[in-house]
Amino acid sequence: MREIGAPENNNSLVFPVLMASLGVLFFSMLDAVMKAQALAIGAYSATFWRAAMGAVFASVLYLPNRPQLATGRVLRLHITRGVLTAFMMLFLFWSLTQLPLAQAIGLSFVAPIIALYLAAPMLGEEITLGAKIAAVLGFGGVLVIASEDMFQMRDDSSLLGIAAVLMFAIMYAFNIILQRKQSLVARPTEIACYQNVIMTCVLAIGAPFALTIPADSAQWTAASASGILAVISLILLSIAYSRAEAQALVSVEYTAFIWAALFGWWFFSEPVSDGTLLGTALIVTGCIISTRKAKA
Repeated sequence: MREIGAPENNNSLVFPVLMASLGVLFFSMLDAVMKAQALAIGAYSATFWRAAMGAVFASVLYLPNRPQLATGRVLRLHITRGVLTAFMMLFLFWSLTQLPLAQAIGLSFVAPIIALYLAAPMLGEEITLGAKIAAVLGFGGVLVIASEDMFQMRDDSSLLGIAAVLMFAIMYAFNIILQRKQSLVARPTEIACYQNVIMTCVLAIGAPFALTIPADSAQWTAASASGILAVISLILLSIAYSRAEAQALVSVEYTAFIWAALFGWWFFSEPVSDGTLLGTALIVTGCIISTRKAKA
């Protein structure tokens, strides 16, 4: 079995937390692009073209090195995560067409909590007190920021949309665990290539019945951008999870809400409330705690 990286031999978790934070940033940018795409051409078509473009860009990075084909357990991990991600992304991107972005993102943050407690039975990790505190602080920050959008039904809310994003969250928790397993036995460009190719193959099953071709250069540009953002995010997160345990990184997922608030303020002139500032402080505190290794 190949072992990529040496996560437990490094006394500092600053680098993997930084890589994970950057990965979440690019994933948050992807969410914004995909919401526009899903509204324009439908969630299925937007997801298909995001996967297809991602497969092209990831293959350009991976295949020129003439790599050996994955086999055995490594291939099974690639296939399992690729299939899971295909359906997971369909749930997420469809939910973004049914819910306000802040509400969808806020609801999805049950995933890191689930993943934290899956890390023990599935990865054999001993969950430290610091990881638990970081998760609680991060989730508390999300509640402070998103309490109004998460817990009040509005005219633009949808019960089916809420169900879809919660289904995504459950799948994403398992995805985090698979990501850790993958990152220990495969390199980031290999993971990105296999995942996007497998996603495209799975989603292609519905192409004869539901696929819409992007109608203009703007939609093709958005499809290309989504593929690039997805590959960059996946590579950065794979690097992070190859160097740190899942429990040390799950709280970093909450930084997505910080990026959402910043994007809303920068691009749409949405005000940043006192609650957002307080919640952001809690999230950042949780991330700082997660970079400290537990004492033996």
